[in-house]
Amino acid sequence: MKRPTETNRVAVIGAGISGVATAAHLLKHGLEVTVFERSSTSGGVWHFDERSAPDPPFPNLKPSDGDSVFGPQSTDVAATSEEEDQGHNAALGEISHAPPGPCYAGLMNNIPIPLMQTSLMSYPAGTTDHLSHDVVERYIHDISRATGADKVIQYNIRVLDVRKQGSSWVLQTTALRKEPDRLKFTGATYNFDAVVIASGHYSMPRVPDIPGLSTWKRLWPDRVWHSKRYRQPAAFKDKTILLIGAGVSSSDIAKEAAPIAKIYQSSRGGVLDLPTSFLPEGTLRIGGIQSFELPPADFQPSQEGPIPLAVTLTDGTRLQDIDIVVAATGYITSYPFLRHLHSDTTAAANASREMLVTAEGDMVHNLWQDIFYIPDPTMAFVGTPLQVTTFCLFDFQAQVVARVFAGKAYLPAQDVMRKEYEDRLAQRRTGRDFHSLRKRGAEQDYVARLVEWMNKDAAVTGTEHMRGHRQEWIAAYESMQEKFAFLQVTEDKPQGESGAWTQTLSPVSQAQILSVS
Repeated sequence: MKRPTETNRVAVIGAGISGVATAAHLLKHGLEVTVFERSSTSGGVWHFDERSAPDPPFPNLKPSDGDSVFGPQSTDVAATSEEEDQGHNAALGEISHAPPGPCYAGLMNNIPIPLMQTSLMSYPAGTTDHLSHDVVERYIHDISRATGADKVIQYNIRVLDVRKQGSSWVLQTTALRKEPDRLKFTGATYNFDAVVIASGHYSMPRVPDIPGLSTWKRLWPDRVWHSKRYRQPAAFKDKTILLIGAGVSSSDIAKEAAPIAKIYQSSRGGVLDLPTSFLPEGTLRIGGIQSFELPPADFQPSQEGPIPLAVTLTDGTRLQDIDIVVAATGYITSYPFLRHLHSDTTAAANASREMLVTAEGDMVHNLWQDIFYIPDPTMAFVGTPLQVTTFCLFDFQAQVVARVFAGKAYLPAQDVMRKEYEDRLAQRRTGRDFHSLRKRGAEQDYVARLVEWMNKDAAVTGTEHMRGHRQEWIAAYESMQEKFAFLQVTEDKPQGESGAWTQTLSPVSQAQILSVS
């Protein structure tokens, strides 16, 4: 790891809670920080945009492509040119530059306030446990202003490429500027000593390759879409809706739409599928989908009335008269600005020691403590763990990154980090579960390890000790555990009518801060 005098300039990609918290702690430790945010505001997934996110390809299984509506952009062109667009093309250009996120009009937090606070700021006294997205977004903005992070965020800048050249991280970017009659895109190059990836989990929709689904999407493009596009239930009035997936976002959509629509929710019995007790009255839980019926060769689709084809379930049941299909099938891990560290053709089990993302797009490889890139730990990630109390946990990670980059805490030797990572890999399966801390006590144990490490080095460097979970957090977490004790399922024990839950479910993982999946 570099000495403190060498790690001065740090880039942070993303201005959601992970990026804002990281910037705040880096600034606190005296480092020079630049945050790149492709949209026009901070807040990340908590920022509501009335514009719907553009749909991805159906299927969408190539992680390195990212979520641009036009696919990956050319760094050579973007870094050296100015482009203009007008009217409809201008709107598409803006959306391509910064696609709207998954926040919908009715999104609220659904866990106690102590579990979603950071060490940087408390919510105002009297704040209730159930907050609308705009209140949560305002909290992020307040942290940004109070810590000075807002002064180092550069908005409307999309990072196209990040790679190490010599001793520097070189970022290629394109900046969008809105003028009265046009959009202007201007490329630029920046150099930094270190870089923090804080771009989140909820950018690139995952669309599975179910037989016939892509044909339905081609024939009825406005009636087959991913849940990232969802904003409010009005479009579902008097319709029959098929929700693919039974996670948090699917169940939230069902709750909002149930009073005005007939809803089928398809479940394969996945580990994060919610039990049927979470569904509103009138929503029917069904099994997995085998295929979407293909039309005859001379078929002429009508955009009126139900789709005149059937959906076949894995048990042979046929559903008909579906009006709208929503794929609430989650998101792909994707860092399109690190395409050279992706491999869209390599299986996770065969990942090299340099790769970050493989063909499945469901985990980040080669990170020590889910934070530091082992081949070069001057690149760090904040926000990788899943099924956690996000604001709180990511704040702990941000504190660790800031202390390490400021030379106030020290990383183990690379071979030690490698061995610990490979030991963990041998113990846990590859995939999203590799980053999951949903098992009871896992999140506390993870934070305790980070705090112990930071405070051991603080004693040597003379740095202020890092505080772990506060008592109010512990009490709120335990209360949540008890409240949702019925979700605790014995390890590897099949459950109920929706299939098998194959691992222990934590209440917090099913009552997450962010209701998008």
